[in-house]
Amino acid sequence: MIRIGSVEIPGWLAMSPMAGISDSPTRTIARRYGSAFSYTEFVSTDSLAVGSKKALSLLAFRKEERPITFQIFGNNLEIILEAAKRIQDLQPDIIDLNMGCSTRNVSMRGSGAGLLRKPAYAGKIIEAMASSLKVPVTAKIRLGWDDASRNYLEVSRILEESGASAITVHGRTKEMGYTGNADWDAIGEVKAARKVPIFGNGDITSFEDARARKERYGVDGVLVGRNSIGNPWLFSNIDKENLMLSELVRLSLEHLALMEETFGASLAIVLMRKHFVRIFQDRKEVLPFRTELLQCIDPIRVRELLHELSELEPILKNEGHLAAVS
Repeated sequence: MIRIGSVEIPGWLAMSPMAGISDSPTRTIARRYGSAFSYTEFVSTDSLAVGSKKALSLLAFRKEERPITFQIFGNNLEIILEAAKRIQDLQPDIIDLNMGCSTRNVSMRGSGAGLLRKPAYAGKIIEAMASSLKVPVTAKIRLGWDDASRNYLEVSRILEESGASAITVHGRTKEMGYTGNADWDAIGEVKAARKVPIFGNGDITSFEDARARKERYGVDGVLVGRNSIGNPWLFSNIDKENLMLSELVRLSLEHLALMEETFGASLAIVLMRKHFVRIFQDRKEVLPFRTELLQCIDPIRVRELLHELSELEPILKNEGHLAAVS
């Protein structure tokens, strides 16, 4: 059990926040399949501070997603604090400051990983949040802006001293984006130097991979990003490659139902396309259905296609048996 401030986290492996991916339906699926807690997509404090309905909608969540962390980003202390106070009324369990987004239009404006260039100012932001909010405050960082400024030990020290209740470290610099390999030795250095819970993030491919890195580098927890898309079984140490096609269809229908409940049928189909791609990745038997599944705009037909896929299984099993006999 990990404790972040007053919040108990029932596990050590969870889905990382991902823009355009970790909406409420996807977070709900992750929790149902074993993710220890939830992060929202990161939301602009500039938008939240003025009460933007679109920004606030990104923070809507289901009870089963708890413990729920609201992740925010910005570059101005006063605006960040105002936004954090506003969203605290929505009753998150934790509020997290994103200091790791490497996207140019975020980091070059001083938000996300841009705050790594101003460690003292980032510390003041965390201090103001921690002293003004009733919920624990955490931060997600990278190793630095570039290889010449890998200031992760300085940044993590300042954040801890300023009142951060936990820190997540992505093992790349801003300049690396998602290229190269995550430096888990550096993540281990942060864990060895800090007292608050440290979560490691970067290049996790499976449950066993996550557990091995947790044990080797001593981190309290591990966050999984891209490799959990379409594979929530990862959180429960279930190998997706060994699952029957019907299990993939069952997940697809469950996820689609949550999407429809949240966004309506028409938008749900569009949003599910990126998930369908990942759910059925490397399944050759799905190829004849793939184009229609990813282009269809009729909710009824999408369900029919999924059920047709499910019905393929007995046929495939029988073909396999006949091949073995012959």
